[in-house]
Amino acid sequence: MRDSFPFSAIAGQEEMKRALLIAAVDPSIGGVLAFGDRGTGKSTAVRALAALLPPMQVIAGCRYHCDPAHPDSACDECRAGGRTEAATAPVPVVDLPLGATEDRVVGALDLERALTRGEKSFEPGLLARANRGFLYIDEVNLLEDHLVDLLIDVAASGENVVEREGLSVRHPARFVLVGSGNPEEGELRPQLLDRFGLSVEVRTPEDIATRIAIIRRRDRFDRDPTGFVAEWREAETELRHAILRARERVGGLEVPDDVLEDAAKLCVRLGTDGLRGELTLMRAARAQAALSGADRVERLHLVQIAPSALRHRLRRDPLDDTVSSTRVDRAVEELFPA
Repeated sequence: MRDSFPFSAIAGQEEMKRALLIAAVDPSIGGVLAFGDRGTGKSTAVRALAALLPPMQVIAGCRYHCDPAHPDSACDECRAGGRTEAATAPVPVVDLPLGATEDRVVGALDLERALTRGEKSFEPGLLARANRGFLYIDEVNLLEDHLVDLLIDVAASGENVVEREGLSVRHPARFVLVGSGNPEEGELRPQLLDRFGLSVEVRTPEDIATRIAIIRRRDRFDRDPTGFVAEWREAETELRHAILRARERVGGLEVPDDVLEDAAKLCVRLGTDGLRGELTLMRAARAQAALSGADRVERLHLVQIAPSALRHRLRRDPLDDTVSSTRVDRAVEELFPA
């Protein structure tokens, strides 16, 4: 298996890296959408993060990576078989191709087994493979409508239900949804856009030193992947421990009323629809505080994550052609002057 580019070695793209780390600490935030230029390391960062994370505990022999610590959310097969033996497995990163059929995504009847043995058996799809990991969709804005509808349903329920050809299968399908694309090739459907917790803008770096660092590191990795990974092993270990510590601490960090009030004021000023903006801001700020080792959530953490949490939730203003990020930054400066 080819070595993955180390997450710690990615130069620049700080907002994207922060968003992915936050999603790794608290997957309930809802995934990450990365829109921007091609060739800026979007897919590299996703795979690097998955390789960075420690192996996860799974029920041995389970095709859906069920968590032995939460038997109440196990699949039908594990419950029926009474399986509880634990094993370890790497965090999965599953690509969802634009041309994938619905059967490939949700799963279907195992035709080979049906024809050779006369048995009806379910062949898991991409959603099953991605459970408790990452589902990555490149050019997500070009995804076909029927797959968009399917993803919206599964993202909302956390499980995949398949009923066809006499089969009735239900299995957990909880994953960090990561999408990337170029906004010039089309917009994302609002229903799916709303399912992403964080949205980041990925631009080609204009700083000469950053561009040189990216080129040098990528070239060294391509010429000697094993040696390059070894050079960054210590940094990767430190970051892995930081994620694990943040996961342990994030549930115990309370968000003070004054920070919640700041979140509400910001969302009201920006005119976001619904309350999902405040919820995402609160959870993301808490995860950011946990990653930074803070004892409590501060306004600083809220401000750091505000553009990523809110830029894709703004209503269009025909009288204001200012880009979303600028509108968020302007509102933050007006409400919370330094």
